[in-house]
Amino acid sequence: MTRRRVNNPLALAVLSCLQERPMHPYQISSTLRQRGKEQSIRLNFGSLYAVVTSLEKHGLITQRERIRSGNRPERTVYEITEAGVTEFEDWLAELLRTPTADPSPLESALSLIAGLPPDEAAELLEERTTRLDLEARRIGADLEWSREQGLPEVFLIEAVFREAMVRAERDFVMRLAADIRSEALGGTSAWRRVHELRAEGVPMDEILGRAGELLGPDARILEPGHGPYEPPHRPQEPGTDPSGA
Repeated sequence: MTRRRVNNPLALAVLSCLQERPMHPYQISSTLRQRGKEQSIRLNFGSLYAVVTSLEKHGLITQRERIRSGNRPERTVYEITEAGVTEFEDWLAELLRTPTADPSPLESALSLIAGLPPDEAAELLEERTTRLDLEARRIGADLEWSREQGLPEVFLIEAVFREAMVRAERDFVMRLAADIRSEALGGTSAWRRVHELRAEGVPMDEILGRAGELLGPDARILEPGHGPYEPPHRPQEPGTDPSGA
């Protein structure tokens, strides 16, 4: 991914608004909220001002005029520059074209799931499933209402995507919880036994030192490269340089 001068989705949204017409920050915020963009882009006034300042610093937007309405404080109206238009179009195209490998909070948690006993982990995942069900229904209801109001589908794309992702996550989490409960998830029996031993007061270093005796064939999950969700070791092909040179 390209290293952006301002790397914040809110900045992309600001550039999008200013492509339509010059606005002051309050107008930008109101426009994004009216269009429901706070559902897909984190939006608060403090962050918005910081983003606007950064965009101006990098020459992507510029001050057009200062206006005053009644007794309200003076407001600065900004407009997008040619560099800002180029940045917006290139950045948006890159985001649409290129998948990223950035881990989600759930993926990070799953990589460390063995730190909790299996039954507790399964219970928490089941609770997550319930919350995901509620979120999917909420998004679905919002989509139905928007369609009834005649809003074109092109303005609902992010909500449709969000609903699909929530439902996919819900299905994955539900299956994972069931596999942990039934021990269909490989290594779950050893995972459970480790926590039973620790509850009995056996230190972790002793469990590691006597893994073969205490855990049997599944002891290998405690070996480097064989922990829960770690990728398997791939043997080096003959004649290849491990450095990639």
